[in-house]
Amino acid sequence: MVLGLRPDANPGRGQLQASKQYWRTYSSAWPILPPSSTSTSGSLRKSRIPIRLLQVSALRIFSYLPNPRLFKATITARLNGVSLEIRGAKPSELAEWLWDFDAHPLNDADRADQSTVRTARKGFTGEIHKTNDFLQAHPFGTVPAAFDPSGRIGIFESNSIMRAVARLGEARLQLYGDDPYSTTRVDAFLDSSLVFALESQRYLFALRGKGSLAGAHDEMTAAFEAYMGGIDTVRGTSSVFIAGNTMTLADICFACELTLFALERHEHARLEAVGRRPIIGQTSREAYPRAFEHYEKLMAEPTFAEDLGPYREKMTLAKIFA
Repeated sequence: MVLGLRPDANPGRGQLQASKQYWRTYSSAWPILPPSSTSTSGSLRKSRIPIRLLQVSALRIFSYLPNPRLFKATITARLNGVSLEIRGAKPSELAEWLWDFDAHPLNDADRADQSTVRTARKGFTGEIHKTNDFLQAHPFGTVPAAFDPSGRIGIFESNSIMRAVARLGEARLQLYGDDPYSTTRVDAFLDSSLVFALESQRYLFALRGKGSLAGAHDEMTAAFEAYMGGIDTVRGTSSVFIAGNTMTLADICFACELTLFALERHEHARLEAVGRRPIIGQTSREAYPRAFEHYEKLMAEPTFAEDLGPYREKMTLAKIFA
């Protein structure tokens, strides 16, 4: 499947739509402004900047779909008007794709080419076809995998891909800070999210029988308390958003990672079998009320809701691992 941020009938919003053709149009933006601006939510108003037609996407991203860590890039792109081309399929189908800048479902010639056969790892099993060019651009061999328009420069790790999108659109909207100090503060929050994200990945895999669930739950609980405690603390200050008074990548990352982690809510039976219960519940909401309030505020914004809303409503771990 090839996806693109394409225009719809409402020029104030970009939209992810499935397409049998490759990316060829543009995205739009909702700038995030200080609360003094006129907005029903105190955070958004439509851009008055004309939307430009873009002939080539700024980044091509190959990933399993849907993926909240990919949504970090698509939400950022919607906000600052960066064009993206997204290729991918369900996790269970990616082994049947050629991993390359020109990623596509395997054909007979691809299957016959033994030079691309690699042993799968990190969430996949068996063999996967990855080209030498893919591995040169992405030496760790993981997805999501982003490329510059030439296909020669690879950008890996979801936070770094998100940063690239922010930099590409910084003339329109500065989501990555507006000076070295504010940018570094955003980086500090993104770095803090990494421990949470790593433990979340281990925990979600354990919920599907890949590793010790009791141990993963205990480690995840500690990471959750540390991360949410920090977000709750900063939201108790005068800051409107996580890193300051305007939305930044820190807010986008927070919303996406928490949405992914919240898939645990469908796994009560597995958790009860090892004497545990979901980490997100009434107790945690009472312990970190400002963090959860901020999360719901972000989820209500159109640029977030377009991707994260359907994912939160419909996605389960069983569907991901099917």
